[in-house]
Amino acid sequence: MGQVWKCSGLRWPVGGPVLVWGGGRCSGLPWGKRVGFAVPEGGVRTCVGARGHECPVRAVVPGRSTGARCEECARLDRAHSVAADTLADDPRPYRVYLAWFGPGMVKVGITAAERGSARLLEQGAVCFSWLGTGPLMAARRTEELLRAALQVPDRIPYAEKRAVRSALPRAEAERAAEVRELHARAVALRGWPESLAPAPCEVVDHFGVFGLAGPPSALGEVVELVPGGGVSGELVAAAGPDLHLAVGGRGVVVLDTRLMSGWELVPSADSGTGGLAFPVREFDRPQEGLF
Repeated sequence: MGQVWKCSGLRWPVGGPVLVWGGGRCSGLPWGKRVGFAVPEGGVRTCVGARGHECPVRAVVPGRSTGARCEECARLDRAHSVAADTLADDPRPYRVYLAWFGPGMVKVGITAAERGSARLLEQGAVCFSWLGTGPLMAARRTEELLRAALQVPDRIPYAEKRAVRSALPRAEAERAAEVRELHARAVALRGWPESLAPAPCEVVDHFGVFGLAGPPSALGEVVELVPGGGVSGELVAAAGPDLHLAVGGRGVVVLDTRLMSGWELVPSADSGTGGLAFPVREFDRPQEGLF
């Protein structure tokens, strides 16, 4: 079968996105790079484990699972996450932020201050601003305050983010407007924890970083990888875990790289003309289909 690769996900270090493979090897993803791989016939997707440990039973996981973990490993992974509120004694400072993904799509969240803007890049935030910095529990209370008072969610589904990327405003000021408005309303609220130091509104824009200024509109998204299927296309943009690939004459499709984890992958046999043999959901239709 030749060389087999296992993908560990898409990362956003300084300098642009990279695909990380088993063993720590990384593949840089400059615009125009051809991305191609296939799932061998008879391939099975197995659990990726939790907290750096392999799944003890190598459980089979569904093709559409973005976590690629069995129930037990998912529980163990979440039990040690900030999102699960199990790290109340974490001494590190945390930042509260407002992130914008498209018109009417703003969320509030927190991230460890030492991570900088990495969390925003990983989520595919088109632009964002910090709100303040303080202890974890103070950041949590501020997040809850904003959710309740401003009706701002702490999660936005990736499918919704993808569906609006092709219609984002071209003017940076227009993309920043909702963040600026909500930031002003947020800092005016009563009830902020005294230990959280407010931050001025300084909107950081990722539109160019993600390569969204030039590529044609994406037609749909890959919903799962399947044995015997493959993809080969030119990278035209990337945001969060998503690669926007131009696949021959079929247009641009979005591939969530989280769907790649747990599979053993081989280089695509495509000759370079581009191709796609995975199920795709079109953005403008409610039902699933194939291009």
